[in-house]
Amino acid sequence: MKRPLILISNDDGIRSEGIKTLRAALEKLGVVYTVAPDREQSAASHSLTLHRPLRVEKIALREYAVDGTPTDCVTLAINKILPQRPTIIVSGINKGGNLGEDISYSGTVSAAMEGTLLGIPSIAVSLVSRERFDFRGAARFAARLTGLVLVKGLPKDTLLNVNVPAVKRLKGARITHQGKRIFGDVVFEKVDPRGKKYFWIGGDMLRWEGGQDTDFAAVTKGCISITPVHLDSTNYSAIDELKRWKFS
Repeated sequence: MKRPLILISNDDGIRSEGIKTLRAALEKLGVVYTVAPDREQSAASHSLTLHRPLRVEKIALREYAVDGTPTDCVTLAINKILPQRPTIIVSGINKGGNLGEDISYSGTVSAAMEGTLLGIPSIAVSLVSRERFDFRGAARFAARLTGLVLVKGLPKDTLLNVNVPAVKRLKGARITHQGKRIFGDVVFEKVDPRGKKYFWIGGDMLRWEGGQDTDFAAVTKGCISITPVHLDSTNYSAIDELKRWKFS
């Protein structure tokens, strides 16, 4: 039986410990190709590089570094680098969580989103931690979940966003929905030694909203969060109301 071709990528860069640990875990399941940015591309979102050429460097057997975004990596991998279409795409393991609205900003999630747009079952995996980065537990779960998806597939236009808490003993996995984070000041204004203003983006988190079935609530309780993310962002409940508006 032919082994599945597994494409992995991320937004932390091809030399990150997370992607190396993920690759080692997935090699038991199929033929793994790594196509990832040559440097960190965190918060790159679903951006494509359109105004300059992209360069690809082969750094090892079935490992390629791209001087672009995670979405660039998936696009180039599928259309030019891989010998055939991948069976599945696994993005990660991200250094830090991708919870709530992080889904909109994350390059790791966007790599999985690009795969989903192209009709390939895709998973994004993140380790929710700020200090302790032991990726082994997240990699083991990623391999287990990948095996399940290889057998069962995924619903149409749906990717899985997985967040694994950095705890010594995981308390199982939960199917969750996206939470909402409430921030304090988002932009900080300061003055440099020459008297000119500069700005830092990134406010302090005040609280989470969404209830006990959210991704944040699950990881807070030591559980792995699995959020099915659909590509269709239409708010169908608003359609009838908007149709009643008079636009002319």
